[in-house]
Amino acid sequence: MTSSERTSQQDIVLELTNVRIHNDLADVEIVHGVSFTLRRGGVVGIVGESGSGKSLTCRAILGILPQFIEVSGGSIALLGQDVSTLGRKDWIRLRGTNISAVFQDPASYLNPSIRVGKQIQEELRVKRGLGRAAARKRTIELFEAVHLRDPEYVYQQYTHELSGGMLQRVLIASAIALEPDILIADEATTALDVTVQAEILSLLNELKTQTGLSLIVVSHDLAVVAQLCDQVLVMKDGQVVEQGSTEDILYSPQHEYSKLLISEHEQYGLERFLEPAEAEQQIEELDYA
Repeated sequence: MTSSERTSQQDIVLELTNVRIHNDLADVEIVHGVSFTLRRGGVVGIVGESGSGKSLTCRAILGILPQFIEVSGGSIALLGQDVSTLGRKDWIRLRGTNISAVFQDPASYLNPSIRVGKQIQEELRVKRGLGRAAARKRTIELFEAVHLRDPEYVYQQYTHELSGGMLQRVLIASAIALEPDILIADEATTALDVTVQAEILSLLNELKTQTGLSLIVVSHDLAVVAQLCDQVLVMKDGQVVEQGSTEDILYSPQHEYSKLLISEHEQYGLERFLEPAEAEQQIEELDYA
């Protein structure tokens, strides 16, 4: 292996090879052979309608598949390690520190009875061994990093006192608190209005650029992946029907389902479905909420 090949191999943070997921209760395979490679600082988008298997694929990567559902074939290599060999303690160690996730409803993943700042502070104390003051200081810094206005004020708030966009920023702060290599954003902007959605996408792109964070962006919305992703997988009925560079998928789709998704976006005239440079320019012009 040449030096450049070794370097290229070291850049791979996640590799899925022919991953299959089986529902043991119904005795049916529900995801059929997903393969892709995620490199450090790269962004892979997984797009498809509800029930296409995109979220189950991500849950398999995170080791949090529902009961009676399991990976039945293929391999998932996370930072060079086959996750099939990992036990419960290994997963507890990896989640948050090496791989983390942000989901659609942030309020469901935050404790409503504890102030949001305290929740991140305790995570830093337990997993990073920081003292109380240092953990509080780092939490405030994280809130600043995700562009929350008046982070000291937000630190003291409960979930019901914050807007959806603010809660999503808090959840992103929590997800990056332990400086993971990979962040999965599973429909993370779906419940937000168009302006806030664009701001969250811009934030994720900024974090990727500044920290080298690798992203998996899961969405049913092609306009989302158009703005953020390098590579795209189009999923339907549990299988990848097309994958390639974002440019190839958006402007030269080969599969009829990909063409249908694109035509639907064009039909509804979503202003976010733009040439990449134009989309990036518009996002940068938005003020943070």
